[in-house]
Amino acid sequence: MAWLVLGLLIFLGTHSVRLVADGWRTRMLARLGANGWKGLYALASLAGFVLVVAGFGLARQQPLPLYAPPLWLKHLNALLTLLAFVLVAAAYVPRNHLKARIGHPMLAGVKTWAFGHLLATGMLHDVVLFGAFLLWAIADFIGSRRRDRRAGTTWAAGTFTGDIMVLVSGVAAWALFAFWLHARWIGVNPFA
Repeated sequence: MAWLVLGLLIFLGTHSVRLVADGWRTRMLARLGANGWKGLYALASLAGFVLVVAGFGLARQQPLPLYAPPLWLKHLNALLTLLAFVLVAAAYVPRNHLKARIGHPMLAGVKTWAFGHLLATGMLHDVVLFGAFLLWAIADFIGSRRRDRRAGTTWAAGTFTGDIMVLVSGVAAWALFAFWLHARWIGVNPFA
């Protein structure tokens, strides 16, 4: 469990720099340049991600049950994860109504994904992983929205074409992951 926690601290800490130390981030950008900062950021993120994956794998070998979710929550998680994939797609597809309305659909997608997985799983390692991502996404979403209001940020108006592209790409990515990649990469078939 220690490797999982360390990985989460590094990965989510890296992704929280703008939230908790924006002035330091600005100084580092000026000192290192955009490419230097991005390289350091990517390296720290990758190290944290590797530790999260390895730590989660190790923690799964000694599971500690906290609660036993009913089967219907696993089905609800599938729907919430579908919504999460659509929200993440909205972060990348230009001119869609989700991004225009939410501003940070990726963070909304992470919140939805983490919440759904907390409902559907009940082991300590699951609660640590998904709980950490849920808390981080909530805090980062609030901080990002405040920063947007202070800066007067506005998002491009959504279009029907953008919405269709979000829906198609989000559903397709979800289907690929849910029906094929989740079992191969995570070792758990969500529909078994």
